[in-house]
Amino acid sequence: MPESAPPATPRCFVLVAGEPSGDLLGAGLIHALRARFPDARFAGIGGEQMIAAGLTSWHPLSRLSVMGLVEVLRHLPGLLAIRRDVIARTRALRPDAFIGIDAPDFNLGVERRLKRAGIRTVHYVSPSVWAWRESRAAKIGASADCVLCLFPMEPPIYARHGVDARFVGHPFADAMALDPDRGAARTALDLPPTGPVLALLPGSRVGEITRLAPDFLRAAQRLCTAHPALRVVAPMANAACRAAFEHAQRQVWPDAGAALTIRDGHAREAMIAADAVLLASGTATLEAMLAKRPMVVAYRIAALTYRIVRLFGLLKVERYALPNILAGRDLAPEFMQDDCTPAALAAALEPLLSGQCDDGALQAQYRRLHLALRGDASAGAADAIAGLLAAR
Repeated sequence: MPESAPPATPRCFVLVAGEPSGDLLGAGLIHALRARFPDARFAGIGGEQMIAAGLTSWHPLSRLSVMGLVEVLRHLPGLLAIRRDVIARTRALRPDAFIGIDAPDFNLGVERRLKRAGIRTVHYVSPSVWAWRESRAAKIGASADCVLCLFPMEPPIYARHGVDARFVGHPFADAMALDPDRGAARTALDLPPTGPVLALLPGSRVGEITRLAPDFLRAAQRLCTAHPALRVVAPMANAACRAAFEHAQRQVWPDAGAALTIRDGHAREAMIAADAVLLASGTATLEAMLAKRPMVVAYRIAALTYRIVRLFGLLKVERYALPNILAGRDLAPEFMQDDCTPAALAAALEPLLSGQCDDGALQAQYRRLHLALRGDASAGAADAIAGLLAAR
């Protein structure tokens, strides 16, 4: 009898995420890859979601969740040590692919070293080449064999530089309902079924909360004075973020009482439940758009980082919030750096809470953008990775 073929070696993937939003993307991708490769093994760096999906995490995700030039410099020795460890472990493991999930400052350098060592590399979530320097697309191609894009305007930019990039859709657009149930969200958060609700989301990193929470809380305090029935809900990404937010609250609004509810997680439900959302610029603005809620967007980075960005003209966009970028016009007010003041934030939120805006027109715009981003992103990303493996 002919000898049977030896069993195929199980696929192995190394995934590295650098923040909570990447943890969600990574978990969805792990599930989609396991559907194609049931015996696959997964290792790298991830948070609770990726670990629950089956990842063996080498380091806490929080160790990579730093941002800004000054902040990164402060944590540089630890980041470099983690980077060396990830490269060494991955080269020893020889996975079928290394998948860097966002966190370009960390992952692209790792990918470049691994690609030179003959390991397939994928970068999931294109850096904002449309916001900074388009020439970065070619450099990203030197790091990644394939770039998986969440937004449709990104692959044509890479194509101009000969880089394989594919629009896979956005997982948040797949996961969130076109018509969110505000009543159910309020019930889940133990909020009153009627009456105004404001959601505060000052970021998913401690540094963001340290810079933004005082002004967010002062703005909310002003609004509660004008609207005594207003309830404010502040979902926190993790225990460290909650501690930083509660510290700010004790300093600037110690007598908030029942007006303010601080929650562990449940950011998406808080946005759906709210009449208006005050949030940090970033991925959360996309979730607020998909929740179909009017929002005010703010951001502040370290003063030195901001001066460097301005001095060298590093930023190439006039808009920062993702809904505004996707629409090509201002759908949500933006308050950046010195413009981010309690008075300005409260003034922008006032008409949203008092029903003075055309909510129907805004919801129609958000719904159109939501449909454009749908496409079963995790499955599309897994298909692209499977195709990359089959090509060799």
